[in-house]
Amino acid sequence: MASGAEPTVPVFKDGEAQIVKAFEDPDYWIRHDLWVQTEFDSDGDDKLDRMHVSVTRPRQTESEGLKLPVVYVSSPYFAGTGAKGQEFFWDTRHELGATPPQREHFPPPERKGLRPIISKSHVKEWVPRGYIVVHSSSPGTGLSQGCPTVGGDNESLAPKAVVDWLCGRAHGFTTPDGDEKVVAFWCTGKVGMTGTSYNGTIPLAAATTGVKGLEAIIPVAPNTSYYHYYRSNGLIRHPFGFLGEDIDYLYDFIHSGNETRRDHCDCEVRDKEMLQSLDRETGDYNEFWAGRDYLNDLEPLNAAVLMAHAFNDWNVVPEHSVRIYEALKAKGVPTQAFFHQGGHGGPPPMKMMNRWFTRYLHGIENDVENDPRAWIVREQNERDKPTPYAEYPNPAASPVKFYLSAGAPERGKLATVAAADQGTETLVDNFSFSGASLAQAEWTNHRLIYLTPKFSKPIHLSGTPRITIRVAANKPAANLSIWLVSLPWTENKKTKITDNIITRGWADPQNHLSITEGEPLVPGQFYELSFDLQPDDQVINKGQQIGLMILSSDRDFTLRPTPGTELTVDLDATSITLPIVGGDDAFAKALLQSKEDH
Repeated sequence: MASGAEPTVPVFKDGEAQIVKAFEDPDYWIRHDLWVQTEFDSDGDDKLDRMHVSVTRPRQTESEGLKLPVVYVSSPYFAGTGAKGQEFFWDTRHELGATPPQREHFPPPERKGLRPIISKSHVKEWVPRGYIVVHSSSPGTGLSQGCPTVGGDNESLAPKAVVDWLCGRAHGFTTPDGDEKVVAFWCTGKVGMTGTSYNGTIPLAAATTGVKGLEAIIPVAPNTSYYHYYRSNGLIRHPFGFLGEDIDYLYDFIHSGNETRRDHCDCEVRDKEMLQSLDRETGDYNEFWAGRDYLNDLEPLNAAVLMAHAFNDWNVVPEHSVRIYEALKAKGVPTQAFFHQGGHGGPPPMKMMNRWFTRYLHGIENDVENDPRAWIVREQNERDKPTPYAEYPNPAASPVKFYLSAGAPERGKLATVAAADQGTETLVDNFSFSGASLAQAEWTNHRLIYLTPKFSKPIHLSGTPRITIRVAANKPAANLSIWLVSLPWTENKKTKITDNIITRGWADPQNHLSITEGEPLVPGQFYELSFDLQPDDQVINKGQQIGLMILSSDRDFTLRPTPGTELTVDLDATSITLPIVGGDDAFAKALLQSKEDH
């Protein structure tokens, strides 16, 4: 710094960090990498694993002694990933409960990337605003040591170690095996984390350790439970677009790490721990899955959390964020939620993220903790224009219970008043028909569907629908899938992602008593199940009808057994509860003929 010159410091306006010209030119950024020593040895070489870390910081952190907070991003993807071919997924075309054929493994991922830069993500957004951006490859990926565990403890402890290093409590080294130390003298001791999908899971994983210095996180579409990613209420279910994927495939997909320890990791983690516990026969919840469910680990968490998710994300379904958000509200940590109507991914607007990190990393009192708790992008709006609400679910929403009236193989009715003696109706499973075709069919025995009358006013759903269903099968095992749809179905250039499918849910009738222990069904015997569909916040337009569709196999998500299984539903003992803003009164008013119709 020239003699007499003012030091360069972050600038804030209206509670947000501003772009500072002296921080803006990437040619003057300092980039370097190092290895941070963790507290675990996950690859069995009798040495503590070290994580590969890279740093991007303004030159003033060196020339002027400036200390800044850190935005930290960790990922298993930075160094490359494996094959995506369907031939490497599990075969889904087999009978329920049967042992599936072994999955074919693909060649190890080819590691990519040049030192000292692990990734360039987030640097353009945050370095000019007065932050240092840090990246790390997660265990067993890239130049980080250890084994990938896909949600195991080391994937929480690895980012914890990096935060500890940034705060002066752990050791960093210039090489993976040497003893020349690197000190983060430029860090204020305030760290925030963010990222999307797996990269959004890791901030939550780190926060569950309670590590001091991790002040705020912004997880975007995080996978908060690998059971909820690959299973659903006892049922084997796959993420949309990845039919047949399971946790062992994801392990192979990200395992770009040290070749000398690959065989050990494959044997101990994938072949022993995963393949012996993931249970593709029953889909039951067990200790293996419980150990990869971050809802079970929230007690130490004290970071401020801004959750972000999409209500139409059928890869990492929205319950992943909603379940954590609900738990964090009850815990009392600073929490806010951003939801949009698109698909997988999509961070909050920069203004929201900036206010969050400005408050909790720079310590600027911008009153963000008193902002509305929920921000939801309405169907007609752009993602950067969310509507504020006091909370999610909408505080004005209340449960409205709907009952079924017979109509199969055509369409039955859905009403708030039960019709007596509706009896039973039967569907025949056939995975070859898509849910979209079944919803549009006027006559088919491959689904049951029940419709409300057409609405004369829009209906606003906000919260988590729940179905109670009494069902019998003619076989010891059956898939059960539920779709909530908006009809008439539209497919054209103007069709939006919110136009047809409202939400979905899946369950295994064998798990009617517990997701931890299923039992074979007695053919012909009725069983009662109650389970949640995926959370939603959506306005159903005037002129539409809500349809409850019951089917067996969902070709985009479930296993595909031989067609022919029959499911019989007891209509008099089946209902669905929908969270409607305004409750029963709003629903009743939406059915009245508007004045314009007369």
